[in-house]
Amino acid sequence: MNNKPKLWWQNTTFYEIYVPSFCDGNGDGIGDFPGITSKLDYLKELGIGGIWLTPFYTSPKIDNGYDISDYYNVDPDYGTMADFERFIEEAHRRDIRVIVDLVLNHTSSHHAWFQESKSSVSSPKRDWYIWKSPEGKALPNNWESFFGGSAWEWDEPTGQYYYHAFAKEQVDLNWANPEVREAMKDVMGFWLDKGIDGFRLDVINFLKVSGEFQDNPYDDKGEQIHRYDQNQDGILEAIHEICQYVHQREGIFMVGEVGSEDMDILSRYSGSGLLDVVFNFNLGSQEQLNPERLYRELQLMEAKHRRDQLPTLFFSSHDMQRHISRFGDGDPSLEERRARLIATLMLTAKGVPFIYYGDELGMRNHVANRIEDMRDIQGLGHYEVALKNGRTEEEALAIARAKSRDYSRSPMQWNGEPFGGFSSREPWIGMGPHHTQIHAETQQKQTDSIYSYYKQLLSLRRRHPALFGGDYAKLEMRDQAIVYTKRSDEHEAVVALNFGSEPLQLNLSDWANRELHLAAASQKSVSLDGPSAVIPPHTAAVWLS
Repeated sequence: MNNKPKLWWQNTTFYEIYVPSFCDGNGDGIGDFPGITSKLDYLKELGIGGIWLTPFYTSPKIDNGYDISDYYNVDPDYGTMADFERFIEEAHRRDIRVIVDLVLNHTSSHHAWFQESKSSVSSPKRDWYIWKSPEGKALPNNWESFFGGSAWEWDEPTGQYYYHAFAKEQVDLNWANPEVREAMKDVMGFWLDKGIDGFRLDVINFLKVSGEFQDNPYDDKGEQIHRYDQNQDGILEAIHEICQYVHQREGIFMVGEVGSEDMDILSRYSGSGLLDVVFNFNLGSQEQLNPERLYRELQLMEAKHRRDQLPTLFFSSHDMQRHISRFGDGDPSLEERRARLIATLMLTAKGVPFIYYGDELGMRNHVANRIEDMRDIQGLGHYEVALKNGRTEEEALAIARAKSRDYSRSPMQWNGEPFGGFSSREPWIGMGPHHTQIHAETQQKQTDSIYSYYKQLLSLRRRHPALFGGDYAKLEMRDQAIVYTKRSDEHEAVVALNFGSEPLQLNLSDWANRELHLAAASQKSVSLDGPSAVIPPHTAAVWLS
């Protein structure tokens, strides 16, 4: 890849907004487009260049909008189409691009397409979904839903099972049917005409399943290996067809969620004629901070990506626990220091960064202490399965917590009011911990806050070609520190991330005429002694020339 970005997204930091949890503009306890629009100046000041919106389409919200019942409308909880159009207009007025989450794999069971499909075995839309007759009294195969239980649901009126990789209310479309592909292109064209700048495509490697419908194998822990219900033959051709259609319009960005941790599989889905980038969960999804693993993933991403590919850089999302809570090891004194190290890595390493809302404030995990407080279908589904399997209430709740994605979905913390300035009434989900102390209003006034640190990093990234477009000249591990040099033409950046509990001594004799621009504690914390620099424990430093 040429060091100078040719496409806008190569020099953009994205900010994921979980729509129901960002800002409530009408006081009903649910985030909406008027609320998001009111906070665009906050994002502009922070230094955000792109927004990723989670689904906002009409939906029963069994899975918080990832079960779409009408692709062509805005769910009333989030506002009107006019509210959406005004949001796009106001974002673009601030030079902020917008990509939207789109679920191509499945629809809600309430969608008119599925209602027609299930009306009769001879329905013209019967083949828009995946239906199978029973084998005697047995299920078609052993495929399991990712939300727990069988992936097959019985439909008594028509005497067949339908397939759902996730909740039974999320019915998989049959992408072997050309009519389905054309219908989805029409959906994408509709939103592109509204002025969006791209798509984040949900579980994109699930679009095709094996036509043989073989049973999936199990690993040595008894967990199902999803060999025949994802990454199947024909999937790349389907994605190429989608991307070819979308990329007819200049400047449209396509990022995919690929449900795999195998870099060889991930790398198949992006590059020329395919998605622009795909998410790599291996880098940021580890449960505890492991600098060696971070380093190995950076190396692997560099080795596996071709010159027409870029990796992604992210450590939290609506499907993951917040990294500040995961990486703190239960030590409050370490949480924010490590979070600043991760922020430095995400905004200086090679790739396209995605910040999750509230991470710039150091928002912590929200924990559901009772099953009544849980909202996520994935956690609730596993809770029900656990109870059916004879587990106690306490055991089932522990399993539900382990599977739940509610941790990172609590409302944005704007100020110290009871509901965090998110809403004037009790929100749809509980507030996160310490929300009256950890919030934007205070941190924007503090020069040493984690918000101010993110803001400085984002400013550096926008202004220095070696940060937003450079290639690695050197990438190495020194004790518990990751150190890399990035170059773009005559520009160079040196980044040292000391994750260890001991000071790191760095020889700077080869790096003359470089100025220390940023350190995670303060510039004074990095001491210089001739050609050497000493970087304190849990501290990052960035030199630029």
